[in-house]
Amino acid sequence: QVQLVESGGRLVQAGGSLRLSCAASGRTISNYIMGWFRQAPGKEREFVAAIDWNGSSTKYSDSVKGRFTVTRDNPKNTMYLQMNSLKPEDTAVYYCGAHMGLRWDLADRRSEYRIWGQGTQVTVSS
Repeated sequence: QVQLVESGGRLVQAGGSLRLSCAASGRTISNYIMGWFRQAPGKEREFVAAIDWNGSSTKYSDSVKGRFTVTRDNPKNTMYLQMNSLKPEDTAVYYCGAHMGLRWDLADRRSEYRIWGQGTQVTVSS
């Protein structure tokens, strides 16, 4: 089974940029649709972005579209989330996940992800 570890979260000012990484071990991530989710205090974990097996297709939530970019490097077994023009409402713990199915149309469904990392905190100050 694949294990996931996120990194790159920190405190940043509004308008700034961050790049999160999700490093995998145990199995190759090329077998999985991969996704980023986030959870703010008192809120449910929500979809942010997903990328298909070879990186040819991506999808984003409306709240981050045009500001965030998800990529993957299968030989390095790593996924990334480039976050630009950050806003205070982007403050959350960011989690990467491995999607357990084969349906790209379900890539934004939290219930389809069964393997998660421990999360990395992103805080955006105004």
